[in-house]
Amino acid sequence: MKTLSAFTAPGRFWRGNIHTHSTRSDGVLDPAEVCRRYWAEGYDFLALTDHFIGDYGYPIVDTVPYRGDGFTTILGAELHSGAQENGEMWHILAVGLPPDFAPSHTPAWRPVPGQETGPALAARAVAAGAFVAVAHPQWSGLTVADAASITAAHAVEIYNHGCFAGCDRADGTAIADQLLQAGRKLTLIATDDAHFSEPDHFGGWVMVKAMENTPEALLAALKAGDFYASQGPELRDVRVFADRVEVECSAVVSVIVQGHGMAAKAVHGHAMTTGAVPIKGRFEGSPYLRVTVIDAAGKRAWSNPVYPDWGA
Repeated sequence: MKTLSAFTAPGRFWRGNIHTHSTRSDGVLDPAEVCRRYWAEGYDFLALTDHFIGDYGYPIVDTVPYRGDGFTTILGAELHSGAQENGEMWHILAVGLPPDFAPSHTPAWRPVPGQETGPALAARAVAAGAFVAVAHPQWSGLTVADAASITAAHAVEIYNHGCFAGCDRADGTAIADQLLQAGRKLTLIATDDAHFSEPDHFGGWVMVKAMENTPEALLAALKAGDFYASQGPELRDVRVFADRVEVECSAVVSVIVQGHGMAAKAVHGHAMTTGAVPIKGRFEGSPYLRVTVIDAAGKRAWSNPVYPDWGA
């Protein structure tokens, strides 16, 4: 049997949003008010990730003053440099950046000659200690080759609530699955990408398992994959056996296991809190398995991938 570290690591789950904007870039609320709203909504932590470009003064916003009893913050930014295949600027989420992270040469929203590439910028952020994710691949129009070039990334945004609200391009599953099929070991995050200019907040988050609600403990848990992503449902355990995947969760109507290519199987019911999904046959040899649960309101939660040892 294999299980996920999110359910075996010591500690408890902490709810957080790790993609957010303020008036330090193109958001409409100042940093203090953004933090206050997430705290008031019951979040345990927040990463304010304003756009790291010259037009905004390359901000890594100091949110330390907005921490309080039961609420913490992690410093970060959304990094930009170089062009994707479609000519658009790279968007790379970096959580846990040091406040003195050196700017790229990114004066404005358009790529300029001689810039650091997106993959190089992501690698530099990881080397500086950040948790790095490929942001909103569907919204950005990323190709698989684009996404594969970010070899330093820890994660892919499987859901971006701002992209759901603003342009109906919230989904990162196709890019994530193709990278996983190619053998990349990546985790999956859900975020708000909140700007508070539309209903783009409190819709996607990560549940991180850590001993303490501190920036250091949360960042270490993110890098270790000790979390799951959600729009509402809770995941409580995922166990992979040779012939089935067992899931424990809050009440849902569907439990789905996905793997390589067309490998997918679901069980459906009413207010299910457990599900056993058979995986004999097509799943065998898949480099990864992952779980999605869907509740009666259509809200989802996503596990991180499990990497089976089929020979064991």
